[in-house]
Amino acid sequence: MVRETMGIVKGIGIGMAAAAAVTAVGAKMMKDNRRLRRSVHRAVHAAEKAAGDMLGNMSSALK
Repeated sequence: MVRETMGIVKGIGIGMAAAAAVTAVGAKMMKDNRRLRRSVHRAVHAAEKAAGDMLGNMSSALK
């Protein structure tokens, strides 16, 4: 049981370290590349719109 718990803790630690590395690289890229910033902004805006439409459709279907 202790080994399983330690394996889970190690996995969480590795995941957190990988997420921190990806975040650092992404932040550097976003700072340096204007075109990337614009495309990411458009993608996030489209995803927000799609999620809002989907939730609106679900709420109208439940009425």
